Amino acid sequence: DNNIAAKPTESGLYYIELKKGSGPKAKEGDNVLVNYTGSLLSGTVFDTSDKEAAKSAGVYNDQRPYEPIPLTLGAHSVIQGWEEALLLMNAGTKARIIIPSKLGYDKMGNGPIPPYSPLVFEMELVKIEPKK
Repeated sequence: DNNIAAKPTESGLYYIELKKGSGPKAKEGDNVLVNYTGSLLSGTVFDTSDKEAAKSAGVYNDQRPYEPIPLTLGAHSVIQGWEEALLLMNAGTKARIIIPSKLGYDKMGNGPIPPYSPLVFEMELVKIEPKK
């Protein structure tokens, strides 16, 4: 329905590069900064690091910061689909990621995310600090 030409990875993740980054490729153990907007297949936004996107989607919370989130690749602090997608990206890359539920929240769901929901993320790998 969305005219997606990309083929899924072996795990079922769809990676659609919107803008190729010119920086280094992310590797396990690297610390990264990521901007993101996450939505359901219906287009309903459930979370974002972008203040304006949060306001326009009706999910703005003035108690939280809106800035790129830091994480360490391979530390399993985010869903498996994020880990896989970020390892495909170079610094500066913007991509749309479609994550099957088994790489997301699967049967558990999470807050506004119902169980067995595929997820769509617009992601930007802002910065990579290589593993030391």
